[in-house]
Amino acid sequence: MPSDRPILGFDTSAAHCAAALLSGGRIVAQTTEEMGRGQAERLFPLLEELLAGAGIGWADLDRIGVGIGPGNFTGIRISVAAARGLALSLDIPAIGISTFDAIRLDDPQARAAVPAPRDHVYLQAPGTAPVLLPLTEAGAPLVLPPAPDVLAAQIARAAATAPADGPPPAPLYIRAADAAPSRDAPPVILDDA
Repeated sequence: MPSDRPILGFDTSAAHCAAALLSGGRIVAQTTEEMGRGQAERLFPLLEELLAGAGIGWADLDRIGVGIGPGNFTGIRISVAAARGLALSLDIPAIGISTFDAIRLDDPQARAAVPAPRDHVYLQAPGTAPVLLPLTEAGAPLVLPPAPDVLAAQIARAAATAPADGPPPAPLYIRAADAAPSRDAPPVILDDA
């Protein structure tokens, strides 16, 4: 049975910082800021402002829902690390919610799609594994993510009904990172002995 205590949901998987607060089954506060970079510096002040505006303290939270992607690698890691740290310090569960699951919260049969770089899309049809495809091969109909504040609200709603004893949130990566290992030789580590 879902709790009536507040549930915080947030997401930084794209060019935004978004958060929502669910309490008693309804969204009592939500906010979003569009930003291409700077989510790491802005996330905690944004969350504190959201909680303070709703008259809620960190200790009042029952659980945390966090967007795990797919999306921007750095953005996803920012949210997931923040949620795991908060869960540990507050002794409450953190629940990872994919953008696909947030999209399908209202329409379980949706072909959930998240825009990807270079005219591609991350796609997950019901009952299938997510894939990365060129947009021209994705077919129709596709259901794209809602506005960031609505996405954060969907994450909070999904976290409210998810099992609290699952594994800690982890980034949902559908493709490998674009980064390559350094070509420079690693430094020689000297032994003090």
